[in-house]
Amino acid sequence: MGSLKKLSHFTGRAIHDYSMIDDRDSILVAVSGGEDSLAMLELLFLLQKRAPVRFKLFPVHVDPGFGGDMSASLEYYIKGRYGNLLVDYTHHGVIAHSTKNRENPCFLCSRLRRKRLFEIARDLGCSKIAMGHHKDDIIETLFINMCYSGRMGTMTPYQKFFGGEITVIRPLAYADKRDIKKFAVTQGFPELINPCPSDGFTKRSQVRALLNELYKTNRNIKGNLFRAMSNVQIDYLLRQTI
Repeated sequence: MGSLKKLSHFTGRAIHDYSMIDDRDSILVAVSGGEDSLAMLELLFLLQKRAPVRFKLFPVHVDPGFGGDMSASLEYYIKGRYGNLLVDYTHHGVIAHSTKNRENPCFLCSRLRRKRLFEIARDLGCSKIAMGHHKDDIIETLFINMCYSGRMGTMTPYQKFFGGEITVIRPLAYADKRDIKKFAVTQGFPELINPCPSDGFTKRSQVRALLNELYKTNRNIKGNLFRAMSNVQIDYLLRQTI
């Protein structure tokens, strides 16, 4: 099965299983510039052409303020292929990497970026925000939370905020990173350089490396981990006593 057909299949399944898109939806599509968000954007535009429901897509990129030409290059590419891209220039990344926040810059940067996306969604009249997180991201987040926060939880494919005013959807929730990489090559996505100084040196990178070594030992492990998150046996977990 080709990468387009496979990703279209898994994206369609996730959207159907979680009822992610309704008729007349206005969806903000968060575009970071990485291959994951570009793959999601392409798949959503393809779906828009053949879906039985009508919905609007609004690609948005939040620039973290590190400088460079990544945002301009991304805007040029998106405009040439899909139409307009709203670029919102911030200093979130610089603030998160300041001397006052050395311990966990990624957490703060992500939180500030998500807050800004919520604000932009309201301004655009969008009730949903599509993010490009995939199966690997969801598994990694589970392990990050367990290892570094002492809690068991992860991002979900469909998540409501502010009493249902805005819903975050993750159409790639069932997709494997390796299939997205293959798709990116066949689609000729631009290879944009991430200007973030923490790129490749994050807690997520450490957890990803650990999991990838584990996956090499047994081809079923990733699938089992993903299924385990919806097959939780509460009676066999510890109760908090203090």
